[in-house]
Amino acid sequence: MSADTLPTDAPLRIAPGYRLQWEEAQGCNVLLFPEGMIKLNPSAGEILGLCDGSRSGASVVAALQKKFPQADLEQDVRDFLSIAHERGWICPA
Repeated sequence: MSADTLPTDAPLRIAPGYRLQWEEAQGCNVLLFPEGMIKLNPSAGEILGLCDGSRSGASVVAALQKKFPQADLEQDVRDFLSIAHERGWICPA
């Protein structure tokens, strides 16, 4: 497994140097880092909010499937987690 590959079974967390928080002025979740801020859409905020160091990617998907049982969102969540990992927003806990 290369360093850029997102582990499927390891717990995920927000990467060092980033902080997820609700920003009242923006009306949404944001990902803060020393150079700036990333404004997140509701889906991204929901997914990253579950990356708390206790859940694997599969557990994040399961939690969202339970919350939104009518949605077929597994592939979209996995794709987002891969992108977030590639961008350095999340990492294994």
